[in-house]
Amino acid sequence: MTTWLDNLLFGYYPYICLAVFFIGSLLRFDRDQYTWKSDSSQLLRRGQLRLGSNLFHIGVLFLFFGHFFGMLTPHFVYEHFIGAGAKQLMAMISGGIAGVLAFVGLTLLLHRRLTEPRIRATSKPSDILIVVLLWLQLLLGLATIPLSAQHLDGSMMMLLAEWAQRIVTFRSGALRVPPLSGGARTPAQPAGRTQSAAPAGRRCLR
Repeated sequence: MTTWLDNLLFGYYPYICLAVFFIGSLLRFDRDQYTWKSDSSQLLRRGQLRLGSNLFHIGVLFLFFGHFFGMLTPHFVYEHFIGAGAKQLMAMISGGIAGVLAFVGLTLLLHRRLTEPRIRATSKPSDILIVVLLWLQLLLGLATIPLSAQHLDGSMMMLLAEWAQRIVTFRSGALRVPPLSGGARTPAQPAGRTQSAAPAGRRCLR
């Protein structure tokens, strides 16, 4: 059951999400170009809009590019300048600050949309649903920071980055990256080789 769930969540589900994103975006652009917009509520009430919007967009843009370059940049590009542990600590601090900014900004926008009668009356259910989903995603991301603080050597970050790079570049073996395969690998070990597998391999050579 665990193996099947791992295959689904870490092997197939990312490609399903990417396919839905790209195909859905192309179809929407081809059929409903004028729906690529959000209805402005600035004329209904300006309170909390500027502050909430600025905080949210600054934070979420930093998080997007931080995850994009942090996860998809190969380790050999920056290993001569910063170690894996230092990179993880920097990501936790800067990402935590950006996450709090985005969370506070989105909380202001959500409060404004739910409590202002005129904005609430003109809001579609999808508007509220999207804001709530983003709010929960930010909250979940912030909640993982204490968990990341339990392994500050950068090993888990390296494993996650390797998995993401294999998914994005369509390379096989993403599910064989520990700990998805049940092993444990340090940043110094080459990809695809675990501490438990190395002695077994040497015994086979003997």
